[in-house]
Amino acid sequence: MSNPELDRLDRLILNAIQSDFPIAPRPYQILAERLNETHLLELTETEVWSRVAALKQGGFIRRLGAVFNAGPLGYRSTLCAAKVPPDRLERFSALVSQAPQVTHNYLRTDEVNAWFTFTGEPSESVDDFLDHLKQESGVEEIHILESEKLFKITVTFNFQG
Repeated sequence: MSNPELDRLDRLILNAIQSDFPIAPRPYQILAERLNETHLLELTETEVWSRVAALKQGGFIRRLGAVFNAGPLGYRSTLCAAKVPPDRLERFSALVSQAPQVTHNYLRTDEVNAWFTFTGEPSESVDDFLDHLKQESGVEEIHILESEKLFKITVTFNFQG
């Protein structure tokens, strides 16, 4: 199902940035050049940057950044799950989302309904964060789900349909 708010150029840009964003001093210039060559366009660096900014402001892009393999860099990444009563859900989610170490924060319809990933340096203890979260939110049932085996998958969306 396509979203009528995205035009062809928005879709081309989303396809271009999701898995091959240039690591360079002027990434939007490189994106413009790639899109121009591949799709016979005449985009400028500023136009691509403006489109990406508008897509982010419009909620189509949640985050633009690199994804690193936490373990070899000395970080710990942990999946957490909580049973949050409906009357505490908004406060709990806001507290979780404010933490810079949280990379994912989402709701499920199950009894254990709030899930998030905490990734931090060893000095940024997930236990300390959870203790603070419990104190501030009043939610006591938060589980740490340690991984036994790591599976990494890549999800790439085709916005051209």
